[in-house]
Amino acid sequence: MKFTVAIPAFKRRYLRECIDSVLAQTYNDFEVVIVNDASPENLDEIILSYDNPKIRYYVNSKNSGVINVVDNWNICLDYANGDYLILMGDDDRLLPHCLEEYSRLIDRYPGLGLYHGWTEIIDEDSKFLMLQEARPQYEGVYSMIWHRWHGRTQFIGDFLFEISLLRSNGGFYKLPMAWGSDDISAVMAASRGGVANTQVLVFQYRVSPLTISSIGDVDVKMNAVSMEKMWYGQYLLTPPTDSVEAKYQMLCRNGFCKNFIKKHITIIAADLSVRPSRFFHWLKKRTNYRISIGMLLYAFMESLKKRQLRKRVKMGI
Repeated sequence: MKFTVAIPAFKRRYLRECIDSVLAQTYNDFEVVIVNDASPENLDEIILSYDNPKIRYYVNSKNSGVINVVDNWNICLDYANGDYLILMGDDDRLLPHCLEEYSRLIDRYPGLGLYHGWTEIIDEDSKFLMLQEARPQYEGVYSMIWHRWHGRTQFIGDFLFEISLLRSNGGFYKLPMAWGSDDISAVMAASRGGVANTQVLVFQYRVSPLTISSIGDVDVKMNAVSMEKMWYGQYLLTPPTDSVEAKYQMLCRNGFCKNFIKKHITIIAADLSVRPSRFFHWLKKRTNYRISIGMLLYAFMESLKKRQLRKRVKMGI
């Protein structure tokens, strides 16, 4: 079996759409592993309505929780029988030719630990919002890191992992709330030989208030970014594979501190846009994250823009 498409399931709203998109694949050599993370919602009603031998369904005895969501990712990995794994959200969708395109990409670039599928962003009503940035057909790991730090969007479901390498790396890298876990897991997989990227759209990522990036304890997110920073601080010492990668490594090291300050500022701005009174909380804690008063004021100004934008959207302006 070539592909395992794993769905760590918790929400039922889009689950049928998600499963249907996998079963509609033009490439037939795959299995669907669904792991119900002890959801309070009735997922059985949806999943057990399918009579398809490709589907294997498991239910966790207890919920992993938002902070330990990566635990359920790795439970999905434990159940996988394929050679390659897609771990997709229960509200995301594969386009019909996704696995077929990945198979072609593997044939063209065999032996890599990581492949990436070009993605479109959809909204709560499954309507098109935007396109993910186009990528070269092949790039090294430091190129991938540098572009990610300079605005490239990516998730977890838009990656295809070689399962044997992912397991040898200890599974998906665990950080609280999976904040940065997708990026580090991808970097670890790409370390073996880089990453190949599809040149056609194969995946749909859904933006909604139910996504984990929209919920959860802000202080936990801040600490997760600090842990991510420590990991990259060590990783950037890894020797590059060629001269171009050496240049990207230098760029990453030069922009290292700025990148993680930016991440912290983004989280604070999002928090202040909802709870302006938290400014004094962050004023007390700013030294923990090496954030100056000027940066904190910048975050506050950004939060005002976010509040104004939400107000305009609500009023239909």
